[in-house]
Amino acid sequence: MDIAEVKRKARSAASKRRAEAHDQLKDTAGVALAGRGLPAGLHLQTGIVSGFIPYKSEITTVPMMNRLRRQGWETCLPIVIAQEQPLIFRAWAPGDPLVPGVWDIPMPPETAPEVLPDVLLVPMLSFDRRGYRLGYGGGFYDRTLEKLRALKKVVAIGVAYSAQMVDEVPIGIHDAPLDYVMTEQETFACG
Repeated sequence: MDIAEVKRKARSAASKRRAEAHDQLKDTAGVALAGRGLPAGLHLQTGIVSGFIPYKSEITTVPMMNRLRRQGWETCLPIVIAQEQPLIFRAWAPGDPLVPGVWDIPMPPETAPEVLPDVLLVPMLSFDRRGYRLGYGGGFYDRTLEKLRALKKVVAIGVAYSAQMVDEVPIGIHDAPLDYVMTEQETFACG
């Protein structure tokens, strides 16, 4: 079985696990993340952090973004421009207006300034302790991390429900590892 087929099967199982966790924890998990804040090892006091508006059964990062705004961080959201292209990021704070984007994912309007984040909160279907994640298969975050890491130091933090952890995520040659993972139960450095 080739890696594409292995990942397809893993995505199907991961989607079911995430949906079950979301049904049980959607009202408390995002608040638990925000209660802990960003990992202590970041060595950044402020900067620009990219969160995301939950799509399907993703965990919410909005409470975390509210906390970070109060601490002096600028916040932004990712925007899909086109297939096989890295994401761009536009400034956004909780409460600011949103418009429908690709797949009807809410995004800041085009009038919001484009920014380059220092920290990315990354959604995922599943993850492992090595720092690899399984996404939807478009490669948007992998391309984005490759582009941003060539420009500056950025920190990628996978954000998910603890039930999404697996022993080993199937990886391909272009899969970019995360630096940390945060769940409603724990935060850990990857590797």
